[in-house]
Amino acid sequence: MSQNPLLDIAKWKDRAGPRGIPSICSAHPLVIEASMLHALKDGNYLLIEATCNQVNQDGGYTGMTPADFRTFVEKIAANTGFPLEKLILGGDHLGPNPWKNLAASEAMEKARVMIAAFAKAGFTKLHLDTSMGCAGEPVALPDAITAERAANLAAVAEAAISGDNGIKPVYIIGTEVPIPGGAMEELETLEVTSPQAALETVNIHRQAFIDAGVEEAFSRAIGAVVQPGVEFGNHNVIPYVSEAARDLSATLADMPGFVFEAHSTDYQTQEALSSLVNDGFAILKVGPGLTFALREAFYGLDRIAAFLFPDQRKESLIEVIERVLTTDPKNWEKYYHGTSDEQRLQRHFSYSDRIRYYWPNPEITSAINALFALLDGVEIPETLISQYLQGSYERVRDGKVRPYAHDLSIAAVDAVLDIYFKACRS
Repeated sequence: MSQNPLLDIAKWKDRAGPRGIPSICSAHPLVIEASMLHALKDGNYLLIEATCNQVNQDGGYTGMTPADFRTFVEKIAANTGFPLEKLILGGDHLGPNPWKNLAASEAMEKARVMIAAFAKAGFTKLHLDTSMGCAGEPVALPDAITAERAANLAAVAEAAISGDNGIKPVYIIGTEVPIPGGAMEELETLEVTSPQAALETVNIHRQAFIDAGVEEAFSRAIGAVVQPGVEFGNHNVIPYVSEAARDLSATLADMPGFVFEAHSTDYQTQEALSSLVNDGFAILKVGPGLTFALREAFYGLDRIAAFLFPDQRKESLIEVIERVLTTDPKNWEKYYHGTSDEQRLQRHFSYSDRIRYYWPNPEITSAINALFALLDGVEIPETLISQYLQGSYERVRDGKVRPYAHDLSIAAVDAVLDIYFKACRS
C-alpha cells in the first residue's frame, strides 16, 4: 500500500523541494485544466478539493457526487496528460454545513453519508468541519462537541475504507474555521487564533479520536485550521501580517507532525503567501480567487467579441449572467447588501465571486459556449488584449500565451496559480 504523499508534510520545510502545497478549491473545468498544466510544468503533486456545498451525495451545486467528481477530474487529467499518481483529491468542510438548518442528529447523519462517499471515492485528504451549530444550537459550538462530531465522521471514513488496500486518508481538524467562500461583510481586522486555542484544539481532537476508537486515524491528522489573520469580504482583502501570527506559528513546535491549513488566502500577494508558508501554513486554500480571474477573462473576451462581431448575439455573456442571477438569487442574496446598484456591482465584481455557483447553469453554459464558438480560431489582436485582458498582454507579446480565447482563459487562471506555486517553493 502506498503512503499518502501529504503524511509527512510537516517535514517538507527541512528538505529540498516544495515547502507547502496550494489547495485548488474549484469545480470549474478550466480552473482544473489550468492547475494540471501548471503542476505538469513544475512536476509537483496537485491537490484539488471539492467542498461540501459543491459536491455531496445529493449532488451539491455542481450536480456531482464524490464519485462523479473523481471521474470528472480524471477525464481532464487524461486530456492534459496529467499523471493520476500525482493527483490528490480532498474533501473540504466535510460536516453538517449543507444541512445545518436541520436538527443536529439529522444533519450529522447526512454528514456521515457524505464523508463515507468521499472516502469510498478515494479522496485522501479529508477536512473535518463540524464547527457550525445546527437547528436550535449556537452558531459556534464548544470545542468538545466539535471534536466529538469530527471524530465520529473520521470513524465513518475509516470504516468506509476498511479492507481497501488504497492510500489511507489524512485528516485536517480545527474549530476556528472560516465560512466557505469568504466573509459576508466588509472587514477591517481579524483576531488571530491564540496559541492556547490551537494547542487545545489538537489535544481535544486527539482525545475525541481515542474515545471514538480511531486513535490510529489521528496519527494521520496532519493539519489544523486556524485563523492567521487573512480573509476577504465583498470589497476588501485583509492582508497577512507575519508579525501578528508569530506566536501562533511558534506553537507548531509543540504539535509534532502538524502544519496549519490557511483558508481564504485568495487575493493575497505572493510575498504574503510566501510568509504564510514560511510561518508553517503549509496548505494554502484558494478557490474564489481563481474563478474571479477566470470571470475577468470571460468578461474581457465578451467585450472583445462584442467589438469584433457586433449584433452576432442576442445577449452578451454579462447580460445572460445578470438575468440568471436576478431571476435565481438564492446563492447571492444573503451575501450582497445595499442599494440595487450596489448589489448589481457585487453580483459581478465581488471578491467572494458568487458567480461561481452559477457556472453549471444551462443558460450560462450555453452563453459561454456561444462566446467561444464566435471566437473559435480567431487570433485576437494584441491591441484588444491590451484593452480588455491587460493581465495577459505582456505574455502574449512575449510569445508565452497564444492570442486565442481558450489560451487566454487558461492564462488568466495560471497567473494566479503561479503566485501560489512560487510561494510554496520559496
